[in-house]
Amino acid sequence: MGMAVDEATRRVVEGATWAEFCDTLKSAGDVILHGSRAEDVLDRAEGFRYLSRLTRAALEAFVEHADPLAPVLFRPVHETAKMGADHPDNHYLWARISGEHEYVIRGRRETVHYLGLGTYSGFYGSGGRSSQTGFLEGSELRLGLDGELEIAVSRERRPGNWLPMAPETSSLIVRQTFLDRARERPAELRIERVGGDGRPTPTTAVRIDEGLSAASRLVWGASMMFASWTQDFAERPNELPRFDPERSLGAHGDPNIAYYHGYWSLGPDEVLVVEAKPPECPHWNFQLNNVWMESLDYRYHRIALNKHDAVLRPDGTVRVVVAHDDPDHPNWLRTVGHRHGTMCWRWVRAAEHPQPVTRVAKLADVRAEHAREGR
Repeated sequence: MGMAVDEATRRVVEGATWAEFCDTLKSAGDVILHGSRAEDVLDRAEGFRYLSRLTRAALEAFVEHADPLAPVLFRPVHETAKMGADHPDNHYLWARISGEHEYVIRGRRETVHYLGLGTYSGFYGSGGRSSQTGFLEGSELRLGLDGELEIAVSRERRPGNWLPMAPETSSLIVRQTFLDRARERPAELRIERVGGDGRPTPTTAVRIDEGLSAASRLVWGASMMFASWTQDFAERPNELPRFDPERSLGAHGDPNIAYYHGYWSLGPDEVLVVEAKPPECPHWNFQLNNVWMESLDYRYHRIALNKHDAVLRPDGTVRVVVAHDDPDHPNWLRTVGHRHGTMCWRWVRAAEHPQPVTRVAKLADVRAEHAREGR
């Protein structure tokens, strides 16, 4: 341990830690260059913005809020920091924890539609296997009379609400999923270490050495992993095959979600029609992303729809139209200046997982077809 401290001190004092951090970020730029073509200027521009967003999120996770002795729940993924087909209906929270300790989460459930909490080991770029070490869904929670909740987070089972950990647990992810953001309120949650005083431990050379290394490796690892996913999806353009559940869990996915990922590519007068018959489930959504698997800007454009806002047909099926220009259809999703990108369909806690059907059509034909159906 003393040798590790001495080596970290040397690296920080001599600037090696910072130099390697910068070198790893620089190497992540190759992911953008290799994952896009020079003529696709928008892809390149969004790609380098993507790296800056990953860097911001990684520094918060591994430098600013990296102390498992005094964990902090914060939003690493949001409207201007995105990765891995981030869900526009989700309010993500993350905290650094450790399987060596025990924690308690307190707060109020409030009215958000879906709540899922998971503990995980590893992270993108860590070199080891990432996996889920425990999961607790909001529907399983026992609440107080006024909606207050308390959850034990530990390796050993505790009475009441319990979220399991393992010796290798290193993080907590909370997913809150809205059906109607205008009406629902997110859960109010805070976490603390059992026996702790809430004060972060002082900054040390070891923490900075480890934190900057982990942050840069996450930027490189996340960008590399999701770029490789996009390349895989592009082998079957304009299709939405079921994504491997094990691969999803390895990337910290939710075990209650069936994911369908794909790559869309449309000419100027083409649209992508996606049809499915939603099963009974608390939530489902479909969304458009860019080639880096960042959701398109849902703050200002309709690039996703869910169970709440989609217009169903009389037979209970839903038809979504992805188009550059208005197809005169209620379920139009905008491409927002992109000619290609990735897409994702989710069924959340569904007993059945119907396969979405896709087809490419001409914009004029879809308009005419919708008119014949009586709008």
